[in-house]
Amino acid sequence: MTDPNPHHPIPIELDPNPPKHDWHKPQLTKGRRPDWLRAKAPMGETFLRVNHLIREERLNTVCEEAGCPNLGECWGRGTATFLLLGDICTRSCGFCKIKVGRPEKVDILEPIRVARTVQQMNLRHAVLTSVNRDELPDGGAFIFAATIRKIREFHPGCTIEVLIPDFQGDEDALWTVMREKPEILNHNVETVPRLYRRVRPQAKYRRSLDVLRKAKEMDPRVLTKSGLMVGLGERWEEVIQVMHDLREADVDIVTIGQYLQPSRYHLPIERYWHPDEFNELRRIGEEEIGFRWVESGPLVRSSYHADGQARLIPRDDLPAPVVA
Repeated sequence: MTDPNPHHPIPIELDPNPPKHDWHKPQLTKGRRPDWLRAKAPMGETFLRVNHLIREERLNTVCEEAGCPNLGECWGRGTATFLLLGDICTRSCGFCKIKVGRPEKVDILEPIRVARTVQQMNLRHAVLTSVNRDELPDGGAFIFAATIRKIREFHPGCTIEVLIPDFQGDEDALWTVMREKPEILNHNVETVPRLYRRVRPQAKYRRSLDVLRKAKEMDPRVLTKSGLMVGLGERWEEVIQVMHDLREADVDIVTIGQYLQPSRYHLPIERYWHPDEFNELRRIGEEEIGFRWVESGPLVRSSYHADGQARLIPRDDLPAPVVA
């Protein structure tokens, strides 16, 4: 298949009348998973070394906690996305495999262990994310800041990407992260506005856009990035509108991937998008909307090929960061 009509996405439907999600009733996705969604099994010497380092330092990775299909490929290349602030989230998003509940006490030594692992892995680009910690005054921003500082102390020259929560719109929390000058600031909108109440019940679409916009205002040199999933019932034109909204917020990089149901207790898949559709989204994003990089494909996740996106750094032509 080539040249899909952007107004009529390729109809690979699973269920013409998908049921509404009921958290108390298990719902399995109907239909067979397409061949293009089959990932390679984890293997190889580098994979085993990364796995050993993460276990040894008692760290969490979003690769494991979120059940990322690219774990084998990324760990095999010596890259991983570190999950800060524990492995229990205070929000109950309908798509996410990470555990929900009352988080444990913050581990103030975690930044040192992450930095030590980054050094031992000899990373050129490190990716940091976290669970939502809405019970903390700053949402855990101070741990992001401390981890950035420690990585630069232990492993100078390593570029850093942070995939942050929305910090409930707290600008002071955002500045806590931004004043440490990460090279890439990532915050995912995840889905289209119409689906937020079902997919991200504790989040707000406009608030997420504001986080990205304010990050760029605080430091025009930072590369801003966001991502979304497809397959949850969104329409083609809604995805295109989200891309326009992100570009209007001065976002540089966008990732788009297929949603995969982690368990029967999560939202079912309503449609598998075809690789040709992802290719068309990439073309529209880069050629028509003007993103500097669009990573679009069935198995794409937020940190997929993040080390490649880091090639866009630095941006010496832009003004210096705003001083608070």
